[in-house]
Amino acid sequence: MARRFRGESRHKVDAKGRVSIPSTFRRVLEAGDPDCTDGQRPQLVIVYGDHRRKYLECYTMEAMEEIDRKIAAKPRGSIERQILELTYNGQSHTTEVDNDGRLVLPQKLREKIELGDEAYFIGHGDTFRIWNPDTFETEEMARARARLDDLPPDFDVASLLDGSLEG
Repeated sequence: MARRFRGESRHKVDAKGRVSIPSTFRRVLEAGDPDCTDGQRPQLVIVYGDHRRKYLECYTMEAMEEIDRKIAAKPRGSIERQILELTYNGQSHTTEVDNDGRLVLPQKLREKIELGDEAYFIGHGDTFRIWNPDTFETEEMARARARLDDLPPDFDVASLLDGSLEG
């Protein structure tokens, strides 16, 4: 069963970096962790390595296994493999959901995205992202609005499913 991360929500972050994960996201994490059986907590991987990104990208264990297979298929020593290994293996944090449905975000990760007392979660299909809510609004949404404003007023976003803006 393929499950997707969908939706958005804001959650309080406490002084220890604990933040509740949206309940629908927890179900996807559980389904995407083959080692998660009754009574066990699902694991996930938080990738933070791309310095250009101002968010944390969160993957299920199954999604990371797929990425690991793709990395392993690259020639050992190639620049592509080196970049991928650094990003997905070195600059990542494996963690688990606690019994209360929360993540503990280490200080290093909170500092990377300038996270204060609130986190913004948004689904991205096979991943979800954690943002500082202000950064999301001023940067990501501003970019999205600008892209849409360049399109005709009657443009149907669903048309992108069968084509592209470039084509």
